Amino acid sequence: MAGAKNRPLSPHLTIWKWGPHMLVSILHRATGTAMAIGGGVMFVWWLVAAASGKDAYARYVDLMTADQGHFSLAGLNLVPFIVLFGLSWSFFQHMSSGLRHFLMDTGAGFELATNRNWARMTLVASVLLTVLFWAIIWSKH
Repeated sequence: MAGAKNRPLSPHLTIWKWGPHMLVSILHRATGTAMAIGGGVMFVWWLVAAASGKDAYARYVDLMTADQGHFSLAGLNLVPFIVLFGLSWSFFQHMSSGLRHFLMDTGAGFELATNRNWARMTLVASVLLTVLFWAIIWSKH
């Protein structure tokens, strides 16, 4: 490997200039993982509670819903609310990013300015959709 010293260095994180499109790409992977693991755990927990009988299911419902004396939001205890709020934001962020990728698969949006704007729009859309989703839930209580 005598010529190895003349080879160019691989690009790494210190070379790239961070932009919203990079953040959205990383968030797409992270939110997919969060939904798969977090949503899977919540779903399996619910199934096990439902299959374990009336008492186990009642304990699950008591933990997930607010009762008197506990701080609650939208009829949920604080910790389950944070988890479910995070999962709902993950869903909307992942969906918005997926729609962006779908549009890019058609060949649109590869110009740098357009790509940045679409990435910003996915971030804004996910926050707005999450807030709207929980506002609807709160309005029902």
